[in-house]
Amino acid sequence: MNNMEIKDNSFLRQFETTVDGHLAKIEYSSQERKVFLTKLIIPEEITEDGFKETFIKSVLNHIQDQNLRVVPTSPHIAGFLRKNRHQYKEMLPVGIRI
Repeated sequence: MNNMEIKDNSFLRQFETTVDGHLAKIEYSSQERKVFLTKLIIPEEITEDGFKETFIKSVLNHIQDQNLRVVPTSPHIAGFLRKNRHQYKEMLPVGIRI
């Protein structure tokens, strides 16, 4: 699970990964150089401990590799960033606090 493959499905505007045939996704919208993470959807069949955190971290790393800023509008993602603010604070646009 540490080497999670993240696919950016730009047509559906979502980051995706598949676990045991089940699709987990984070929906997004983008504007200028910002990615608004709007909704986290993890099927109930995916029950691995720590999956949600690993998935969010993988998506954030993918966004960071593209030198984009992130705006978490999903409560789950905002909560993750709040817990890990020191690691990801440089990804937040100026004026955005979590």
